[in-house]
Amino acid sequence: MRKNRKKVQIVILIAVFIIGGYAIGSTLFGEEDTGQIKVGMEPPPFTLADLDDNPQSLSNYTGQPVIINFWGTFCEPCVKEMPEFERQYEKWKDRGLVILAINLSEDTLSVNNFVKRFNLSYPILRDVNRKTERKYGLRQYPTTFFVKPDGKLMEVVVGGMSEEQINSRVERLLQS
Repeated sequence: MRKNRKKVQIVILIAVFIIGGYAIGSTLFGEEDTGQIKVGMEPPPFTLADLDDNPQSLSNYTGQPVIINFWGTFCEPCVKEMPEFERQYEKWKDRGLVILAINLSEDTLSVNNFVKRFNLSYPILRDVNRKTERKYGLRQYPTTFFVKPDGKLMEVVVGGMSEEQINSRVERLLQS
């Protein structure tokens, strides 16, 4: 009886090691499928309301360089980079640059106060049900997608950026 119990314990122990090893190995060495779009792909289409409840679609900007920035008023790096995006927008809008800042389902009063505080003039869109956020596979805020005029994704940046970092990406985007 003890021999059988010992064999069962050994089999269970080996199974635990195999399953644990597989889980650790696939986490460390496996390709993670985040669901996020990748460079060279077309970003998923969306239509979201701006702060005046006017629908804005990504397809409205076909043929133009587009920056899609997911942000929130609660996010420190977002708060820092939103005015930097504004300066870049003012600098490059005559060359066709479009910035679509998608707020992550915050209340209207908070978003309007934020926009007024920083005097933002580029479109602020509301992802009230967070469907667009899920389509884009967001994991962290801010996350910014740089879309070339041909509609293909040039780059995805997760985390905040300085004005210089935004500017260098915009310059590359405008050369596309």
